Amino acid sequence: MHSLKDLPTELSDRFEIVAVPVREDPRDALCSVRYSSIEDLPQGARVGTSSLRREAQLKALRPDLMVHPLRGNVDTRLRKLQSGEYDAVILACAGLRRLGRTETVKQIIPVEKICPAAGQGALAIETRAGDDEVRNALAFLDDKASRTETDCERALLRKMGGGCQVPIGASAIWRNGELHLNAVVASPDGTVVLRESATGESADRLGEAVGDRLLQRGGANILEQVYGQQVAQPEQP
Repeated sequence: MHSLKDLPTELSDRFEIVAVPVREDPRDALCSVRYSSIEDLPQGARVGTSSLRREAQLKALRPDLMVHPLRGNVDTRLRKLQSGEYDAVILACAGLRRLGRTETVKQIIPVEKICPAAGQGALAIETRAGDDEVRNALAFLDDKASRTETDCERALLRKMGGGCQVPIGASAIWRNGELHLNAVVASPDGTVVLRESATGESADRLGEAVGDRLLQRGGANILEQVYGQQVAQPEQP
């Protein structure tokens, strides 16, 4: 069992994802002791995040903020927040809820402000390819909506040639038989933020189409810059 966000979009042909259980909230959360939202943070506030995706979108919203690296497990990060090392930290809502550590969550950040990582909030059960007995035994854990949403998000990521360490966000919602996809790619300094949204019925086709539009609008140049400067860092929960 994996955090789906951390799985490569191209799996070895020896393995397959047989189930994506019901997904937790995929959005990011602002945690703070004193401040209620991104907008409420004072000029020059110190914000911690381990994610280039979050940092880029946060800088686009509030270029005055001081964004600093944040390492360690969730407990360590929250301890650094509570000790006053940071005015706020941004973490995945799903991880905080699963660990029962929501006491400092002040804002669930809308995807229109900070778009989450593809697959965020979802778990994936991976097995050997072609193992029908195991696949059938685990089929009851597979949630259609969660699978469809994450397939769409991962199709976009695959089209753009990115992984969880680049400033790409994707958030799909399956509603009334139709997918609604919001996606973003941003320059690391937040000065260029490209957003696209679309609806469709096919997860793969929708993800690929939106990914292609982002690439054509300048996303390819942004990703080339990221890889060329080697500024990408592995994203943490």
